[in-house]
Amino acid sequence: MKQSSRYLRASAAARRLSVSIKALRLYEQAGLIAPARTAAGWRVYGPEEMIRAADIVGLRRVGLSLAEIKSVFGTDAVGRERALATHQASLERRIRDMAAAVEKVRRLRTGLLRENATSVEIAGTGTPRATAAVSFSLPWPWGGERFDLGGISPLTYIIGPLGSGKTRFALKLAAALPGGAFLGLDRIAGDGAAAKTRLASDPDLQRRVQQTLERLGRDGASASPALLALIVALEAETPAYLVIDMVEQGLDQVTQEVVIAHLKRRAPGSRPLFLLTRSSSILDLNGAGPDEAIILCPANHSPPIYVCPCPGAPGYEAVATCLAPPHVRARTEGVIAWRP
Repeated sequence: MKQSSRYLRASAAARRLSVSIKALRLYEQAGLIAPARTAAGWRVYGPEEMIRAADIVGLRRVGLSLAEIKSVFGTDAVGRERALATHQASLERRIRDMAAAVEKVRRLRTGLLRENATSVEIAGTGTPRATAAVSFSLPWPWGGERFDLGGISPLTYIIGPLGSGKTRFALKLAAALPGGAFLGLDRIAGDGAAAKTRLASDPDLQRRVQQTLERLGRDGASASPALLALIVALEAETPAYLVIDMVEQGLDQVTQEVVIAHLKRRAPGSRPLFLLTRSSSILDLNGAGPDEAIILCPANHSPPIYVCPCPGAPGYEAVATCLAPPHVRARTEGVIAWRP
């Protein structure tokens, strides 16, 4: 054949495709491509072969074998769609299996940390903090199914869309936990008047709160009655378990990010917290660590489930769709779900 600038030698074609010359030979041996030959017998790759080779490279990178690729190329559009759908389903099953394995490892790590810890005490009280599992019957809108809370993580997020029952779930959870309490949105009523009253009667708490607020302020948090009320509850020595409704309430985006970073930095053995949230600034799925757990209250009122923060894990997409940045969450400020 007469070679032109439109045809590439094997080395140039391999560089352009970011594969090896050996890979191109394997594609040829599998009958997937048929490069032309020069008069001297050198393989050369024209535009059509390069397009086809690029398709092969793309399919190989998503996990298809050469035999599967040959099957895809050897059928019509409907057949190709079915073959790719089958491969997608296989990948999704593998992702779910891997996510389940990651969650098991995370729980094993948490369990080992607890086994190696010495007796943990609530700061200033000398009272051992239990992390025993609890079990309780789910309230309406569920049908009384049992929910088992196993090993308790230092931070547990409770997520769910409007009307999912997550607040009722959180109230029931707080009642079931030994020494647990629920911190509702009334904490910011009257510009946090209850928190200010509590501070006035407890100098030690006032000192701890002031130190924490100064630290958060240096990190960029904005002072507000909502932040004060939250920090007062967090710095108090009791209860043993605290369930906080919409932890982001009244906080701007930077303050939310500073607060959650502060909570993640707490010392080992600190009081376990359960945080209701729908803010992606509070729960960053890409940054969730082994000491954090996620409980999802599904929109269809099936029982709450633990969700591993891994794309493809059961419930992951549902959690992701419940979360939004603060400026988006502000559009539904004050909206509540109610029973007709």
